[in-house]
Amino acid sequence: MLSAMPELPEVETVRRGLAMAMEGRRIAAVTLRRNDLRRPFPPDFALRLTGRRIVEVGRRAKYLTFFLDDDWVLLGHLGMSGRMLVGLAHPGPPGKHDHVLFDTDDGRRIVYQDPRRFGLMDLVEAARLTEHPLLRGLGPEPLDDAFTPPVLSAALAGRNGPIKTALLDQKLVAGLGNIYASEALFRAGIAPDRRASTVAGRRAAKLVPAIKAVLREAIAAGGSSLRDHRRPNGELGYFQHAFAVYDREGQPCPGCDCATGIRRMVQSGRSTFYCGKRQN
Repeated sequence: MLSAMPELPEVETVRRGLAMAMEGRRIAAVTLRRNDLRRPFPPDFALRLTGRRIVEVGRRAKYLTFFLDDDWVLLGHLGMSGRMLVGLAHPGPPGKHDHVLFDTDDGRRIVYQDPRRFGLMDLVEAARLTEHPLLRGLGPEPLDDAFTPPVLSAALAGRNGPIKTALLDQKLVAGLGNIYASEALFRAGIAPDRRASTVAGRRAAKLVPAIKAVLREAIAAGGSSLRDHRRPNGELGYFQHAFAVYDREGQPCPGCDCATGIRRMVQSGRSTFYCGKRQN
């Protein structure tokens, strides 16, 4: 089974679970069990968060945003293997990979686990959030009404590389990754190696709804758990059971009579799964 960085549906699933547990609560204590993740924690990180009320838990692309009552934002990324799990405070000693513990004023503990430590946390002024280097320049959210076929067509104009690779560019569309790009292209009947600039007009009119549909279905299923993803309650996502093509090389192609079944190619170091007959 392949491993994959959490994409928009996984992060949105985590956001929804954390919002239920954390919005309106005060952070009673923060425990850092190391000095860094992918990068060092900001100075006085635990002190600055202690006593703050969480106003809203949001998401931008693959980033979590915790808006605080002092007009600052805790910005987080799960990396490859990060999880945020909600439980009761002080259930036992922290695990080896439990790097950050957030205790809230209602007796809950939110634990950030990250075996590979590719995640990160930062503190940003809310008024400058969109200017943060990690968020600045991100493309539109694919589930927003503003993400339309004409918007996608304009963004792809002049791009000579393959459409699958273009869709992974976070400046083109935010939050989309390897799994859901493959699934959306299959639904839209577009070959992953088609030149991106040719995905305009009727092709863009098929691809945008396909992207939105596959993301919504994946969110409803709690995301895809290939290796590391867990919801905040510890449960797995189950959209992986609904994959049409991803990680199904050689298996029958859904709704197609092609003799070869689902194929795999490598694009920019990433595995792409597709149907050679249905997608063109």
